[in-house]
Amino acid sequence: MKRTKLLLGGLLALSLWTACSKSDSPVDDGSGNGSTEGKFVIAATPAATEGVADYLLTADNLDAGTLSTAGNGIEQDGSWRYYTVNGNLFFSMLYGQGNPGAVTAYKLDDAGKMQKLTNFQTETVQAFAPVNDDILMVKVSRSITNEISHWYKVNTESLQIAGEGEINTKTLAGNGEMAHFSWIRQVGDKVFAPYFSIKADGKDGFGTNYPDSSWIAVFNYPDMTLDKVIRDNRTSFIGAYFTDGLEVDEKGDVYAYSSPQATTNGEITSTKPCAFMRINRGTTEYDQDYFFNITEKSGPSYIGYKLYLGKGVFLLGMTNPDNPASGKIDRFAVANVYDRDFTWVTGTPDPAKITSVSYLNSYSPKDGNTGYVGITTSDGKSAVYKFDAKAATASRGLEVEGGTITAIKWLPSEA
Repeated sequence: MKRTKLLLGGLLALSLWTACSKSDSPVDDGSGNGSTEGKFVIAATPAATEGVADYLLTADNLDAGTLSTAGNGIEQDGSWRYYTVNGNLFFSMLYGQGNPGAVTAYKLDDAGKMQKLTNFQTETVQAFAPVNDDILMVKVSRSITNEISHWYKVNTESLQIAGEGEINTKTLAGNGEMAHFSWIRQVGDKVFAPYFSIKADGKDGFGTNYPDSSWIAVFNYPDMTLDKVIRDNRTSFIGAYFTDGLEVDEKGDVYAYSSPQATTNGEITSTKPCAFMRINRGTTEYDQDYFFNITEKSGPSYIGYKLYLGKGVFLLGMTNPDNPASGKIDRFAVANVYDRDFTWVTGTPDPAKITSVSYLNSYSPKDGNTGYVGITTSDGKSAVYKFDAKAATASRGLEVEGGTITAIKWLPSEA
């Protein structure tokens, strides 16, 4: 395989990249890494345009005020961008749809303004996450005639590919279909990679003959050798395409959610409930005594995404009950996975008027109660909504004029 090169523009960034992933929260979450100095970064797509790039805007708080995309912000290159924060650097990642994807890094200067530090290219990947001192990325094959998926790890000190390898995702599936990773996450000294099984046959590519099973591949790190596969038949697969279905709580336990999204020929064929399952700290098996059935609480709505608020509390973006298969998120709930409580949230816009939710990148200080989500409505108004888990309410906060909020992140200043 031809080695992927990183095209580095601005080597000064090498000394500025933090060697390990720190908390992206301005409120200390108990890790000792919390920072109260920095800016919120809001990515917004300008209104009344198609196929254009996000603008990156900054704010001191999310509870009130107004921002505008007109003449403000930093325009991104490319229309499919995803974001992450590592230490005091903000990364904007272009999904190249099969082509190489650009990655741009920013840092706050002394005046609190975002400055571009470097720009480089990697393969377009479908899953990525910080693992130890690396960023691990996986490019997943979607063709049954190409059994090999590829992983790469970027060293956070050298900003170069420090390792790469192959995973036979047809062999991993073991059922004649292909394993497609929904996301990856470090758990202890392992990498957990939930996957769904797909035909990848060019006809019913994302369809499956196995809609009522879940799998998590457990890899050793750093060599990415397969340790085992965690299997269960109480739900369908974990997470969704480009959607993280795992969370590690403060105790080190892993919570995995599944929604009945598996399809055959475009029709949902899952018969299992939407639910949370648990993997106890230090183990690589599901706790068979734990099962939090969300379907019993939510009816036909199922989880479209989750935002962990800390202390076992999740904010859940829920799908439209009249058409859950659409995946459209237009209502919210709070779930406590410790107590197995589920409460619908009030105070959000009329579900019929919600057109967009910042589900890929929402924000929480991990205080066990507070979350922030960008919501855009059919009248073109876009605002950050503050969620109070204890009260199960939401209130309108920072407004963005002339754009659709796609991401909310906290970027710490350099210590």
